[in-house]
Amino acid sequence: MIVSLAKQGVGTTTIPAITILTGANQGRVKLLEVGIFITAATGSDFGLGRPAAVGITPTTPVDFLPEDPNDVMPTGTVQTATAWGTGPTVPANFLRRVQLPAQVGAGVIWTFPKGIVIPASGNLVLWNTGATAIANIYFVCDV
Repeated sequence: MIVSLAKQGVGTTTIPAITILTGANQGRVKLLEVGIFITAATGSDFGLGRPAAVGITPTTPVDFLPEDPNDVMPTGTVQTATAWGTGPTVPANFLRRVQLPAQVGAGVIWTFPKGIVIPASGNLVLWNTGATAIANIYFVCDV
């Protein structure tokens, strides 16, 4: 089942902008695509990776939506979060990284034809490695 979600990520300097979380009972989720588009004229630097420590207690998780309205997905299968009781830590290494100019609408689309696997109770983090940034971000996953 293909699921997706678009959300605004806000990040001050060197913090997580947004994470993708999977449920404890969920099988492997594959991240197929990520889009990041700047909504304020601020040069921005983002990196996608596996956090060294997973964030704890997301305060406002949002469920991904099935792209086929006939598919039913249990709540908490795949979610995003932009705030946590304790945030995820910076990845030791990034799977992808991009630096975007200070121009509204600048962006990038990363595609992963075979998918980046997110295991059960796992997560990926889009880390804001540069200055304060506001961006529209979307994810597409295969569940």
